[in-house]
Amino acid sequence: MTTSDALLLVEDNEGDEALTLRALKKHNIPNPIVVAHDGAEALVTLFAAGGHFEHELPRLVLLDLNLPKIGGLEVLTSIRAHARTRCLPVVILTSSAEERDIERGYELGANSYVVKPVDFVQFSDVVRQVGTYWLSLNERGPTAKRG
Repeated sequence: MTTSDALLLVEDNEGDEALTLRALKKHNIPNPIVVAHDGAEALVTLFAAGGHFEHELPRLVLLDLNLPKIGGLEVLTSIRAHARTRCLPVVILTSSAEERDIERGYELGANSYVVKPVDFVQFSDVVRQVGTYWLSLNERGPTAKRG
């Protein structure tokens, strides 16, 4: 697997990060996972010279909304503002079920909006479904292939 097969998980909550990583492993999703713990780190990881994805984009971004430094919606706005990352699949994976957050996420170009279940079994199944669809079934867009 290459960097372009990677998943970028943007999650500041250590517990949710651990649950997500555990669920991906449990369901045999083999893609490399890069974790950014706040919005600023996510943008550096994607855009900075020497950043992890400087040459090849990840296959998917799982983006929490409630992040320190730079919020998830601002990260999404930055991703959609650059030609290189405009088609990069971004799934908002958050605890917020607020209608305004859902609407705003889609207005800004999220590909999907998923509310994190509290129960681990349900959470694990959600992560499996998201991972299977976006990492196995979904065809990558032309910009994402070029990186």
